[in-house]
Amino acid sequence: MTEVEQKSVENKENAEEAVDDSAFIKHPLHHAWTLWYLEADRSKSWEEMQNIVTTFDTVEDFWSLFNHIKQPSDIKMGNDYSLFKQGIRPMWEDQANKLGGRWMLTLQRNQKEEVNKLWLDTVLCLIGEAFDNSDEICGAVVNVRTKGDKISVWTADGTNHDAILEIGRKLKERLGLGNKWQLHYNLHSDTQNKSGSQAKSIFVL
Repeated sequence: MTEVEQKSVENKENAEEAVDDSAFIKHPLHHAWTLWYLEADRSKSWEEMQNIVTTFDTVEDFWSLFNHIKQPSDIKMGNDYSLFKQGIRPMWEDQANKLGGRWMLTLQRNQKEEVNKLWLDTVLCLIGEAFDNSDEICGAVVNVRTKGDKISVWTADGTNHDAILEIGRKLKERLGLGNKWQLHYNLHSDTQNKSGSQAKSIFVL
């Protein structure tokens, strides 16, 4: 090897050593999260309509996913996105959900920009552990509906009122809802057994 070639090799090695290793390090999330997509089909059961898109556990993988999927305003009417901690299914009957409830935000029709922003902000609150009681969080759902889209955050224990209220207040603050929208908290058991069009709310913010 000539002197020039030797220096070339040394320069390459030095350049490789100088590269910041942090550029290749992914930033882990506190939990792994699974994104589900519900495609409405009357010939199938609720569970059969639920499809796992993917599971991620780093910040980089989250943005890679969310930058390449359709936003809620672009999916078909009657379909849902759900983001839940890995191992929890987006249904009331799941062991992690059945004793809990959900904070629900209902939007008016054709608020496309709002639903996209509010859904992303909700998801960021979840994966970023924005709540003091993040252990109570099971997941979140966005329902795309003709009468108005809905975004909900599901919690595990419907009797843990302090945690429920902390989550609701923080969610309302982080989403910047102000007096424009209200959040309603319903128990899953009440929603399942409702006699009218809506279940009773045990909290309203």
